[in-house]
Amino acid sequence: MKLGVTMSPTAYSIRPDDLAVACEERGFESLWFPEHSHIPTSRRSPVPTGGELPKEYAHTHDLFIALTLAAAATKTIKLGSGICLAVQRDPIMLAKEVASFDQLSNGRFLFGIGGGWNAEEMENHGVPFHQRWKVLREKIEAMKVIWTQDEAEYHGEFVDFDPIWAYPKPIQQPYPPILLGTLFSAGLHRVIHYCDGWLPVGATVQDLPGAIHTLRSQAEQAGRRVDELSVSIFMAPDDITVLQQYQDMGVERAIFFLPPESADTVMPLLDTYASFLTQFH
Repeated sequence: MKLGVTMSPTAYSIRPDDLAVACEERGFESLWFPEHSHIPTSRRSPVPTGGELPKEYAHTHDLFIALTLAAAATKTIKLGSGICLAVQRDPIMLAKEVASFDQLSNGRFLFGIGGGWNAEEMENHGVPFHQRWKVLREKIEAMKVIWTQDEAEYHGEFVDFDPIWAYPKPIQQPYPPILLGTLFSAGLHRVIHYCDGWLPVGATVQDLPGAIHTLRSQAEQAGRRVDELSVSIFMAPDDITVLQQYQDMGVERAIFFLPPESADTVMPLLDTYASFLTQFH
């Protein structure tokens, strides 16, 4: 099982490039950044995981700028969007950003996506909340066409364009792994139908084996190879017993959370997580 870390990069946190170097030096497989374009002050949408809205949600740097800084400072560590709110982005522009980043990072991108939870945020981008999953599916389908065809076209309900030339194409073939973040086991069929892996949020050790079994059973029924669909656990605990249970379940990757703080706070936590690396190489 591979180990990674995630943090919201902000003006008051350790810099993305400094964190990336520290992660690579310690041997982590991957570093992940999330995104919110903004947070509407109405705050009508509750945080899916409960509790108060973390301050950093409204303070994150632009996802792809933060990732590019991290890539420029490193050589081998994989860099992921955890997650990219693709539903709120123009698919033609996002396809170019993803392909450009994959090219410039020498094929190190992991494309984590999600449908989002903040209705007011996505409505400000012109996406009705109740249609977000349809919108996401069409945008991902359209981007796949752009990445794999010299003259791409797509005609859907929400995404519609005649043949276009759009370059560069990704280094990873046919495109970077697309990993869908969901609130635990909701939407496994979406993982199977247009993604390459699952990023469950709120997974428990007790419930995860059944969900993974369901994912694999549905994948086989849909004609997908089980080994094509990875499972990566976000917000992994610093508990060696639980991590070993994840590995026994067939989890490919566990990702630890770092607070968006200065190096004085982040580095000791990073060293604690790094102590687990020898157990899972």
